[in-house]
This record gives sequence, structure tokens and C-alpha cells, in this order.
Amino acid sequence: MKAVAFFNNKGGIGKTSLVYHLAWMYTELGLSVLAADLDPQANLTTMFLDEDALESLWPNGMPGRTILGPLLPLLEGKGGIADPHVEDIAGIGLLAGDLALSGFEDELSQQWPYCLEGKTRAFRVIGAFHQILARAAQLREADIVLIDVGPNLGAINRAALIAADHVAIPLAPDLFSLKGLQNLGPRLREWRSGWEERLKKRPAELDLPDGRMEPLGYVVMQHAVRLDRPVKAYGKWMARIPGVYREAVLGEAIPQADVTIARDPHCLSTLKHYRSLMPLAQEARKPMFLLKPADGAIGGHAQAVQDCRRDFRTLAIEVAKQARATLP
Repeated sequence: MKAVAFFNNKGGIGKTSLVYHLAWMYTELGLSVLAADLDPQANLTTMFLDEDALESLWPNGMPGRTILGPLLPLLEGKGGIADPHVEDIAGIGLLAGDLALSGFEDELSQQWPYCLEGKTRAFRVIGAFHQILARAAQLREADIVLIDVGPNLGAINRAALIAADHVAIPLAPDLFSLKGLQNLGPRLREWRSGWEERLKKRPAELDLPDGRMEPLGYVVMQHAVRLDRPVKAYGKWMARIPGVYREAVLGEAIPQADVTIARDPHCLSTLKHYRSLMPLAQEARKPMFLLKPADGAIGGHAQAVQDCRRDFRTLAIEVAKQARATLP
């Protein structure tokens, strides 16, 4: 099982939609997939489930059906991690998010320094997401876990990324996304080295993640195209992405100017902005590439659906390849 987190501290670039569509595509490709919503805003969960289903997951007295449920025994001092509930959506396993997960932030912040003292409870708290994901993946016999996190650099995301094998970074071709990348890269290295230092104090009996957070690459999203080329307004930002990614995330020297996105091995894919399809997909509650004429995908929309399928299939295969997840 490979766990891939999709992370950028710049919001609004379509990260959650990316995870949602990849989950559906991996199911089409024959992989068993677990989608884990570790964002306290629970946007991924709301993409998968309608209001009636959400209400059944979030009623009073039944917290065990979201990501928060398995944490409660640990937080209340009544034991370790409980078994998680995994929703099934057309073959996709969903570890549902919870708005109340934000309350876990303070506990994660408080316990982080105590790991340096070898405190067992501190390691249990920081490694809680790893335990939940591992159990949920075992229940589903998952080949790949896709983790959605919020756009911030807080303690919840630190714990979520420690539980991940790989980190994929969605980017928009704009100034704000590049600035977010410059903030994110050093923080990832800081979290990785901090966890490595803490693992030297680990209690021998605990199953803890390696916290590799191996950079998988980046996905350029939401760029407009004309005649199959990005429009000029995006050109200068796209040209800077390879250098900023290497410098900020990999800690390498900026490459020569002739290293473009098209030639950059760290670029997993470029995805067009399918503006016309997203409203139809939201109404039909399905991914864009599964839209049918009955959903309104006719004329030019029908061709866009096929283009979307091709783009996400190519991306899914590349992510699996880089994560060393075997496709059937």
C-alpha cells in the first residue's frame, strides 16, 4: 500500500477535485483505492456524499463513522486508536472527514515536543493518522491511499504528511501558487528532519511511520489553453515552476533556463481548466470524465469529457509509477 498526500498551502487551485477524480480513475484502472479526508473542512467528503449521507455520518452520538471516531479513545485517555469506518462509494473506500477534526490541532501541537523526551503518548498522538490509514487500508485491501489535506502549515497537516509515503503538489500557474511553494518546501524538509530526530527516541513497541514525505512531483492545474498551448498570461509563471520546485522542495540548484515543464521529469502532468464540465459534474455527483449525454455532456462537452478522461488517466498512471504502486 502506497500513501500519497496532495498538498499545497495555497488554496483554491482544485486540489480536492484532483484527489476526487484520481480516486475514481484508479477504480477504473482496477486498483483498490482509499480516499482519506484529513482536511477539517471535509470538502472531499462533501464531493463524494450528498447531504442525506453526510447527515447520517455526522449525527450526535455517532462520531465513529468519520476520521474523528478512531481518535476519541486516545483523546479521552480510554485507550488507543479504534477501528475506522470506511464508506463505500462505487468501489472507492472513503475515510470521511469531520469538521470537528480541527480540535485535534492543539493536541498535536502539544505532543510534538514531548516526542523528543520519548513519551509514549506523544508518539501515539503524532502517529495516530498513520494507524488509522493503515487499518482502513487493510480493511479495503487498498493498493493506494490518496490523502487530502487543508491548505495550511499546521500540526494536523504535519501529522498527515508524516503518515504519507509521498507528497504530490498541485500548482496553479500564478504568483501566489509559487509563493506557496516557496513556503511549503522548507517546511516539508523541517518536518521530515524533525520526525527523523524524534524517531531516535521512539518506544520500541509502537508501529510508527517512517515519515519520508518523499516529493512525488507537481501537477500544474487550471491553465487555459488555445490551440493546445497555454495562453500567454500563464507563460512566465509556468516557465518558473521547474526552478522554484527544485530550489524550494528538493533543495537543489535552480536548473538551466532551458528546463521547461514539458521537459521536467518532476512534472507529473498539466491539467486544463474544464470550466464547462465542472458544473455538470457537480449536478450529476460524478467525476467529469464519467459524464454522459443524459447529464448534459453533448456537443463540445462530449469531446471535453474524452479529453478529461485522457488527461486524468495519464496522470493516474504517472502518479502510480512514481509512487511505485503496481497497476493491474
